Amino acid sequence: MILRPGTFLQDRYEILEQIGSGGMSDVYKALCHKLNRPVAIKVLKEEFSSDSGFVSKFKMEAQSAACLSHPNIVNIYDVVDEGDLHYIVMELIEGITLKNYISKKGCLEVKEAIGAAISVAQGIAAAHEQGIIHRDIKPQNIIIARDGKLKVADFGIARAASSQTLNATAVGSVHYISPEQARGGYSDVRSDIYSLGITMYEMVAGRVPFQGDNTVTVALAHLEDPITPPSFYNESIPVGLENIILKCTEKKPEYRYGSMHEVITDLRKALVNPDGDFVQYNSQVDDSQTVVIGKPELEQIRSGRKVQADPSVNRNGIRKQEQRPERNGNAPAGGSRTRRQESEDDINPRIEKLLTAAGVVVAIIIVIVLIIVFSKVSGLFRSGSSKESESALETSAEETLSDKKVKMPDVLGLAADIAEQKLKDSGGLYMKTSDYVYDDTVDEGDVVSQKPSEGTVVDKYSAVYVVISKGPEHATIDLTQLGLEKMDAASAKTALEDKGLVVNVEQKNSDTVTAGYVISFSPSEAKEGETVTLVSSSGPVLVNPVTVPDISGQTQEVAIEMLADVGLVQGTVTEATSETVAMGSVISQSVTAGSQVESGTAVNYVISSGTAQQAKYKYLASIDKSYSLQNIIGPGSGSTQLTLKIQLRQWVNGKDEVRELMGPVTMTGDQLLPVSFKNIEGAYGVTNGTVEIVNVETGDVINSYSITFIPVPQS
Repeated sequence: MILRPGTFLQDRYEILEQIGSGGMSDVYKALCHKLNRPVAIKVLKEEFSSDSGFVSKFKMEAQSAACLSHPNIVNIYDVVDEGDLHYIVMELIEGITLKNYISKKGCLEVKEAIGAAISVAQGIAAAHEQGIIHRDIKPQNIIIARDGKLKVADFGIARAASSQTLNATAVGSVHYISPEQARGGYSDVRSDIYSLGITMYEMVAGRVPFQGDNTVTVALAHLEDPITPPSFYNESIPVGLENIILKCTEKKPEYRYGSMHEVITDLRKALVNPDGDFVQYNSQVDDSQTVVIGKPELEQIRSGRKVQADPSVNRNGIRKQEQRPERNGNAPAGGSRTRRQESEDDINPRIEKLLTAAGVVVAIIIVIVLIIVFSKVSGLFRSGSSKESESALETSAEETLSDKKVKMPDVLGLAADIAEQKLKDSGGLYMKTSDYVYDDTVDEGDVVSQKPSEGTVVDKYSAVYVVISKGPEHATIDLTQLGLEKMDAASAKTALEDKGLVVNVEQKNSDTVTAGYVISFSPSEAKEGETVTLVSSSGPVLVNPVTVPDISGQTQEVAIEMLADVGLVQGTVTEATSETVAMGSVISQSVTAGSQVESGTAVNYVISSGTAQQAKYKYLASIDKSYSLQNIIGPGSGSTQLTLKIQLRQWVNGKDEVRELMGPVTMTGDQLLPVSFKNIEGAYGVTNGTVEIVNVETGDVINSYSITFIPVPQS
């Protein structure tokens, strides 16, 4: 049932709008008229309201969560039954979910991610201290308030999930679910630690570790597939933080952190020492399921009595958490006596078979030992070579070793998937990638190193840590594909430097290659950071050589003068945008500065049209005035002459800049001086200026006009 705006609940909460919807509930923004504050109301969906067992559990868990009071947990104010409506009144947090925040940023900065993880972990730890397990930690359930504080939401809702709601919750949470939850096993605080680990993974890698076409595929990946280190997707993740994430997301709960406080401690260490090796891994155990046999069971086995199945232990060997009735001495004696008689009289046939088999094995071993001893004494096997004897002993040792131990195979240089299969075939060993490194000799995706090394005797089903190659750090560049021989030396130098190469330019006379252009280069291939030598033509042997000046960074007027001073002329002038060279200044020149050319050679150069933004707009102004010289000379002064010029003055980047608009002109005192300019181009970004009439002989400003510049798109 959808609640409409204006609906009142309990004559107190006015529904304002629906702000969200989930698998089990709808969320509304409401106003509490009693306390005059906004609240969020989570209403159980109608299809679940008919299940009295679910409703009861929903209320119980919500009430348990209501007792939590922590800055990083969304506060619950009330749990209400109103007819067929069952809802929770809680704190309204104005902000966005962590999921949306990650989607907007791609991935979080390391310190930001650690800070967010600590805040979330503190909230979850507070719940754990109260015996409440969230069971649905994911970025969608973490809200970032407008003040930057993180709050964990939906405590108790996930715990309340029954068989009817399992599919609904699994759809939204399967990417963050722990392996034990995926298989329907018992979950505890370490399940929340696993889900927090996946959340941290997404914060720094920008994606979850396991993805698939459907929820079943993803759930199976949590159970079976090794987790790819997040640094594979984001190389900036430090070792300390990555190790925390990998420990949180271990498949087996016993390998993870034991409590959320341990996670917080290591996260704080990661803030201070991001690349520190401070994460302590728990001892690795055999992958097979182990059932611990207690002293009573051992006594029953020794006495040949049948071991009674403990109904409080599930098939995985984990004791169920259930409330045991307190002993009051009133248990019926008859029932106890019957059980004792059954346990004493019933012999377990499986134990008998095991003992018989053990006896046979011991007898065989004794016979083998006796044969070996007898053969050595009697020389029975001396007819064979010593090498054959040693080989036979080694084979026997390996057969004995294969029961619980295996020798580590060599997987160096193998592709990761082939290495993983080889390890599985060698005693169930499983591969874990500890790092990815650049390597010039090992192909990308192949194994660079392994730990333990080849030949080491290890337990079956134990982990093997490998380092995978990312290939060469710098790819080899084929310089013959760049067309350097067709470029001038300056352009070729720029093209090579853009590839990360160091360029050394040498000059050489050439009768066939135009001066300033590339004659040759070496080597033909290079990697980033290596040096390439360019041989630039200085033209034929010169009759009247001159040295080319460096005009880069100079204005066009100055560049022309510098070329003319040494006997060179201006060639083709082009424009290009530049983020570093000021508008109107020279970016590059066709002939290398310092080289020798024949006098009269034309030098091409490129002028900056400003930044890309400046190239889009120019600032223009106009003025249409006239000035009577009688204002300063007086009437009857037609015989008096003045030499005048008109200039533009602007304040640009803290400096007073003056540009001539009209050159010096001589006029008599009875004439009108036209001050008319249609398109005066000013400095980029400067909206004010002054047009001045200046007496050339004295330098005095006779009159001035203020003008305003407006940005106009470049055509």
